This record gives sequence, C-alpha cells and structure tokens, in this order.
Amino acid sequence: MNQLQTHGIILTRTDFGEADRIITLLTPDQGKLRLMAKGVRRVKSKLAGGIELFSVSHITYMPGRGEIGTLVSTRLLRHYGRIVADINRTMLGYELIKQLHRATEDAPEAEYYELLEEAFAALDSADIGAELIQLWFSAQLLKLAGHTPNLQTDSAGAKLEAASRYDFSLDDTAFQKRPEGIFGADEIKFLRLTFGGNQPAVLAKVAGAAELTGAAGRLVALLARQYLRS
Repeated sequence: MNQLQTHGIILTRTDFGEADRIITLLTPDQGKLRLMAKGVRRVKSKLAGGIELFSVSHITYMPGRGEIGTLVSTRLLRHYGRIVADINRTMLGYELIKQLHRATEDAPEAEYYELLEEAFAALDSADIGAELIQLWFSAQLLKLAGHTPNLQTDSAGAKLEAASRYDFSLDDTAFQKRPEGIFGADEIKFLRLTFGGNQPAVLAKVAGAAELTGAAGRLVALLARQYLRS
C-alpha cells in the first residue's frame, strides 16, 4: 500500500495494548487522521519524538482499510514549548484543541489547521493574555462555521451609532439599542477587529484590550454555546 505524507497536529492520544497508541491528527490536506502508532510508548521509540503535543510534525503514514491507518515515521517541525511552562496556558491549549475537535467533522477545511497552529503561536507568547486568546479562537471558529454576528446594523436595520449603547439579542442575532447596554463604540470596534481576522498579537496592542476582552468575550462565549458543538 502506498505511503502518504502530510503535516499534522495531535488532537487526541489513546493508549492501546502494552506499547501502542491511537492518535488523531489534524492535517491541512487530509482532514482528521486516526493512526496507530506502534510501539510509541517504548523508551526507544523513533516515533515518539515527532508527535509531541502542541507541535507541528511531518508524518508518513499508510491509510488503513478501516478507520485507522498506520503511522510509519515522524519528524518534528515545530514545538511550542513555552506553552507547557505555564499550567494555565497548558490547560487552555488542551481546551482549544477539544473545542476545535468537537466543532469539526472528519474532513475540516485547511483553515481549521491554520487556526490551531496560530493559536499555539499565541499561547507560546507571554505577551498575549489567555482570555484574549480564548476570545479570538472562539470568534474564528464561529466565523469558519458561518456564524459571524451582525456588527454593522441593529435589530431594526439601522446603522450602529458611535454615541449609543447596545445589548445583543440572540433571538434577533443583532444588537438592540439600550441606554445602559453593555456594548458601546469601543466594544463593537474590538469585536469587528476580532472577527475581521486580526491576529491575537495585533488585538493585544489595542488600547484597553484587557477591559474590552471581557465584554467581547461574554458575547462570543454566548454565541459559541448557541452555535458550536459542545
């Protein structure tokens, strides 16, 4: 059987037998792959070093006749080692992987792979807050799933006004004008920047980013619970 090559990021690892492990990888061109890594739990395994968590690896594998193929060889391309130096970032990294795994089918587009790699890069930087990374990541998942909120007009179809305050209505999937609303011009602009594809490093430089992340994060979390798989 022909051997295939691609890049992969570990999503799950399950011990099998005495020394083997079944791994699920996210790839840019083959979707999700479930592969048997034979002998990978042995001390001298040549496979283990190339399939670390929070890493990007070059892999060679043989497709299986069923759901599980066989991992042939691995080569570590990049390891985001600073993630595991901070327990909070490590736990968030696990959570982002789980969120993406739950939100995608077996053949997700390459954009999901790119998103997870970008998330690792953000987590690897101590200059970017964990709350901001979570906000950005969930926003990108919503965007890829086709659930970008309306950030231009309110529930009546009127253009959002810089001098007004708003709350967000899930029923209308739009902002509604409220004198004591949570969202003003700064929060809405921050949401536009977030859903507009700006990287976490760019968002972190916005004036008042820490405070804006709180309000924006609550809305994005609400939308994620509504539209993304849990």
